[in-house]
Amino acid sequence: MKIGVISDTHGLLRAEAIAALQGCERIVHAGDIGSAQILEQLAAIAPLYVVRGNNDLDAPWAKQIPDLLYFDLNGWRTLLVHDIADVPVALDADVRLVITGHSHKPLIEWRGERLFLNPGSAGRRRFRLPVTLALVEVLTASMEPRLVSLVE
Repeated sequence: MKIGVISDTHGLLRAEAIAALQGCERIVHAGDIGSAQILEQLAAIAPLYVVRGNNDLDAPWAKQIPDLLYFDLNGWRTLLVHDIADVPVALDADVRLVITGHSHKPLIEWRGERLFLNPGSAGRRRFRLPVTLALVEVLTASMEPRLVSLVE
């Protein structure tokens, strides 16, 4: 199962991001979406899992979007939250994938049997940070994440 993971679009969904997400069976957006139109465009590609980011909190269109979401991806229990600071200290043992955004810093880090993934920011470039998203091949026995650079 190919999963697209995107975050911090801040109202900008680049053509490069749309192209990179083609063929995904699910898309995960880790918050700071920026507009309902971003979600509409992503939903046209694949079913979505979405949380609000701190910049979405006061937006009327985002009121129904949760701040924290648990779901399964091909049998892998997943936690989605915008800011890593909001990840519960005591995670359930069955959570094997933690997806966050907020920092704009891409991260793929295995902590024991658990994968922490931040796809970075796919919106406007901030500081000198890269503009990225992540693709994850979620298999029955493994997950294979990789970052995709959207602009040079």
